[in-house]
Amino acid sequence: MPTPAERYAASRERQASPRLTQFQSEYPFGLDSYQVAACRALEEGHGVLVAAPTGSGKTVVGEFAIHLALASGRKCFYTTPIKALSNQKFHDLVARYGPDQVGLLTGDSTVNGEAPVVVMTTEVLRNMLYAQSSTLHGLGFVVMDEVHYLADRFRGAVWEEVIIHLPASVTVVALSATVSNAEEFGDWLETVRGDTQVIVEEHRPVPLFQHVMAGTRVYDLFVDKGVLNPELVRLARDEERRTHVKHDRRRQQRSTQTPWRSEVVQRLDRDGLLPSIYFLFSRAGCDEAVQQCLQAGLRLTNSDERKEIRELALSATLGIPDDDLMALGFDSWVQALERGLASHHAGLLPVFKETIESLFQRGLVKVVFATETLALGINMPAKSVVIERLVKWNGETHVDLTPGEYTQLTGRAGRRGIDVEGHAVVLWQSGLNPQSLAGLASTRTYPLKSSFQPSYNMAVNLVSRMGRHAAREVLETSFAQFQADRGVVGLATEIRKIEEAREGYLESMTCHLGDFGQYAALREAVTRREKGLSRQQSHDRRDDAAASWAALRQGDVIIIARGKRAGPAVIVDKAQARRDASQPMVLTGDGQVRRLSQADTQGHVSPIGHLRIPKSFSSKDARARKDLASAVRELASGAHAERHVKSTVDADQQVLSLRAEIRQHPCHGCSDREVHARWAERYHRTQRQLDELEHKIKGRTNTIARRFDRICEVLSELGYLTSAGNAAEVTEPGHMLMRLYTEADLITAQSLRAHDWAELTPAELAGICSAVVYESRRPDDEAPPPKPPTVALANALHKLHDQWVSLSRVESRHGLDTLRRPDSSLVEAVYRWANGANLVQVMSYGDITAGDFVRWMRQIIDVLGQVAQAAAEDDPLRQTAHIAIDRIKRGVIAYVAA
Repeated sequence: MPTPAERYAASRERQASPRLTQFQSEYPFGLDSYQVAACRALEEGHGVLVAAPTGSGKTVVGEFAIHLALASGRKCFYTTPIKALSNQKFHDLVARYGPDQVGLLTGDSTVNGEAPVVVMTTEVLRNMLYAQSSTLHGLGFVVMDEVHYLADRFRGAVWEEVIIHLPASVTVVALSATVSNAEEFGDWLETVRGDTQVIVEEHRPVPLFQHVMAGTRVYDLFVDKGVLNPELVRLARDEERRTHVKHDRRRQQRSTQTPWRSEVVQRLDRDGLLPSIYFLFSRAGCDEAVQQCLQAGLRLTNSDERKEIRELALSATLGIPDDDLMALGFDSWVQALERGLASHHAGLLPVFKETIESLFQRGLVKVVFATETLALGINMPAKSVVIERLVKWNGETHVDLTPGEYTQLTGRAGRRGIDVEGHAVVLWQSGLNPQSLAGLASTRTYPLKSSFQPSYNMAVNLVSRMGRHAAREVLETSFAQFQADRGVVGLATEIRKIEEAREGYLESMTCHLGDFGQYAALREAVTRREKGLSRQQSHDRRDDAAASWAALRQGDVIIIARGKRAGPAVIVDKAQARRDASQPMVLTGDGQVRRLSQADTQGHVSPIGHLRIPKSFSSKDARARKDLASAVRELASGAHAERHVKSTVDADQQVLSLRAEIRQHPCHGCSDREVHARWAERYHRTQRQLDELEHKIKGRTNTIARRFDRICEVLSELGYLTSAGNAAEVTEPGHMLMRLYTEADLITAQSLRAHDWAELTPAELAGICSAVVYESRRPDDEAPPPKPPTVALANALHKLHDQWVSLSRVESRHGLDTLRRPDSSLVEAVYRWANGANLVQVMSYGDITAGDFVRWMRQIIDVLGQVAQAAAEDDPLRQTAHIAIDRIKRGVIAYVAA
């Protein structure tokens, strides 16, 4: 029984927070102390930043903001980083408040957009702010879910734009995963939004236990209060000893202790640890894992569950044409679902992913093999999480998981209100270091770092709204600049320490024979001159190598010096047909066609002979490749490659003169000369450090504003602004650019101004828009870009490339580099789809999955919509863009975009 004092205190709390008391009474469970603290701060009129572990219930704070808005007759916008999250939250809120009270705006979908509660993607809110939409009237709260997404290098800037530009009357509720610099982010929010309370919760509501599975045995990672399990250390030592005995260092082999995926699932099932999310960092790996489990005969469901799964899968895909379902492998997908297995990645059709998520949440799908994108906020908690490897491919190279990434992945383990504990299982792999894993598992380092950069569209919108000077000042309030300025404080402190040390070095190098500082400066000058000469020689060698590559012609036979294709090769494309002279297409001696780079040889390349390439030669003709490869090998066997080596100069006149001065200096004869010289070297080293730090400070101060200035200079040169000065105004082309929110805003605007797309058909316009937005996951250097399906498209692509070259030169003059090269890899697939081809036919035109195709088509629809808005009312291009959208929105695309 509560004491009278406790009852009195509770009564005072209810009186102080009546809205919170009412809100709590509507929940079937009590709120945690951090949730209460955040909600109370909101009711008292503060903004809040809530940083808490995944699955800890921080969205309750966002729902309380909705409660406050409805109770006070104001609006609340609930923003998320991705459309899938918006859709999920929309359905949750409709179930709670009813369809009349809740709307959805994602770009694809508009449902009840003037409702008092609207769920939307953050980009939609950004666009509303720039357009000064009437929907903003009466807005009282904005919930920014997954706000740590502002670190995303592609889309993170949108979060900062919204936070900066929201009216001062709007209360911001920022919900973040646990980050190590929450206080820093909170300080910035207070700077730009006013009174903001930071609520940090480190405690997981469901405790997490860490394990390693080796063979069929599951080991605890820690045995007692953070002490690493000595059995794992012994296991690693024994494996290292066995590997050393085999003397096999050529490649990392599969460890005998690495369990098979089917064995992992069986063990989890036996231990009662399903449902489970099994993280793999490969789409193909996820699909392969499902097939491996099916082949192993795994069945994780009973007959009633299988029946329910089939009914739900059929119902979810009812609107998709049968031909498209067949192309998507629908039958095998459902078969896996009925066994309780699924893969989940960006390559899947969105409705497939949504169905898997729904089945998993219902407990019908027991194991999901997923890429890390699943950890970005989708509500799919599990009893256990498996991480197959602690290394992932980041698009360029293999990198180790960071502590933040590990925490994000394992945070899915443990369902609040269902599980008393969660379990994270890391699979044993060859070379696994238990100490490193322990560090990952015990470190909570997940810093939030701004990725904010002003864009061309942002610049014209800001100048239009507030003028150049005010826009510059606003950008200086960004979190990116806030972090940079804080970094300057640390650099200045470091400079003071180095300057103190330098004074001591100056005293220690004092020489009784003369000015040792002067003597040391002569020695330093010699070193700098020699290094400069060495760099110049290296530069000359690179220039010579580049010239030798540019001189290669069709039929020249060369030697590839390194790699798996080492040996002779013949140039099969014409130099004048190559846009990049340093990347010729070759046929190797073993009959492989690939594109070369200078990295494949050692600098300068000289032909060892020449072959005539028949006009009829086709790289797709196996017989022609075989015959030509034979001729290459025959020529190479009778030739000798000569290395091209440029002579080097050991010294020049300036070096000789400096050395003479050194010998004549009084300090040269000092018996302690080298002792003094060591102190002098330290002195000069500290001077170099000071120069670097001062350069860093200069680079960080006003970095965002300086970039904005450069962008304005480009816009002025191109005619989007009247000038680059403070009196700059947005011109008519600038107003068109204001309506283009795509990442390729400037190149799209230039193409529209030049009427490069004016004569295109709807299907051709869709195709050219794909070249603007599409970016291949893995650049294909084995073959040239596909030939455009029409002459008009070929001409449009040529003009687009010329626009890119021209704009890149303009940017270079102003110290910018923002433009991505247009990618024509998807042009034919999009063109064919817009002309009525089915999904099977379209997917044969490029190496792309159904999910990727749908995702890119949605982006193309967005760009086509922007083109229609940007075009003049009487411009036929506007109608062409609308027709193109209608042509694209069919089949699976219409189903997803509805």
